[in-house]
Amino acid sequence: MGDITIPIKTYPYTRKYETKNITKFKYIHYGDIHTGKAKKINEPSKLPSITKGNYSTLRNGDVVVADASEDYKGIADAAILLSTGAFSIIAGLHTIAFRPNRKLVFPMFIYYNLQTSRFKHYGYHVGTGLKVFGISSNLFFDYSAFYPSLIEQQEISKLIESLENLLSLQQRKLEQLRQLKIFSLQRMFIDKDCKQPILRFKNFNDNWLPHKFNDIANTFSGGTPAISNKDYYGGNIPFIRSAEINKNTTQLHLTPDGLKNSSAKFIKKGTLLYALYGATSGEVGIAQIDGAINQAVMAINLKKDNVYFIKTWLIKNKRKIISTYLQGGQGNLSAKIVKHLKLSLPKIEEENLISITIMKIDSLIKLQQSKIDQLTILKKYLLQKLFI
Repeated sequence: MGDITIPIKTYPYTRKYETKNITKFKYIHYGDIHTGKAKKINEPSKLPSITKGNYSTLRNGDVVVADASEDYKGIADAAILLSTGAFSIIAGLHTIAFRPNRKLVFPMFIYYNLQTSRFKHYGYHVGTGLKVFGISSNLFFDYSAFYPSLIEQQEISKLIESLENLLSLQQRKLEQLRQLKIFSLQRMFIDKDCKQPILRFKNFNDNWLPHKFNDIANTFSGGTPAISNKDYYGGNIPFIRSAEINKNTTQLHLTPDGLKNSSAKFIKKGTLLYALYGATSGEVGIAQIDGAINQAVMAINLKKDNVYFIKTWLIKNKRKIISTYLQGGQGNLSAKIVKHLKLSLPKIEEENLISITIMKIDSLIKLQQSKIDQLTILKKYLLQKLFI
């Protein structure tokens, strides 16, 4: 790498050097590279401002690498400066900056080269540190980078950049769908002091009626068979724990004896499940498989209401429930708390129509996420096959 690039001076500037004043001086902080705020930089106005000074500044096409990371995966994450605009820009804390020799290498080609699994493996190998991992500038510039002709470099870069642009487009579509869901939930469900939602289907005019959760459902939780008894585990009954309520596989399985001789409870596929304990408190799902639940999961068997509607209500009100009943978001929910939750409900026919609408949006979100996942896999494949 040292043979095809020219090192550029960096500055040990931390966040304390940032200013809200308009100075026309900007800097690239390694943290902004890791978060994605600084990647392909074509809008330098979004970079943090710093005080004026006599700096060695960056040019278009310069690459800045984060030389420190909280994990090995982030070692030497890179950003490329595509436009300086009207700003003077420098490389800040924990960065390595360089200028590609344009007679030999195309800047975008080097930028993408630093995303390949080969380079990442090199970073894992030479990186050092315990709590914070890093790569020295000497080791970085010792990396052996292979490159074809400039014309081929440009074609490779154009292909990957086109794919990235498509990815960005699909990610914007995903965000729009998520915003549509938020908009729909805000207007198709009622708030505490309202009796009717803002947005309704035709021919539905009645007020929503108040209920307690205990009025609309029968609930129960399970238990855990004795860990010390090996005869209770390794069977064919999926043991659904709180982190698995939306999954179709489980890490543990019970034997019939394990289910019979414990407080674990069997539930059927399609049962509404609610996480009570720990980090997953307030998570809700619809069982994807038949299985048994432990004490951290509550099964909710509705008497007549639409399962998807109640699931959506619980998701919409998760933050409110957690903030009301768990101090600082820590602790556990309980059957007593859930049974006394208050909610207002429409007629079942309106519940069904609302549920169908939200389900369609969720399906579109899932499909859009699948497109993004496929494009991400394709990008990874191209980075593996187009670079040496």
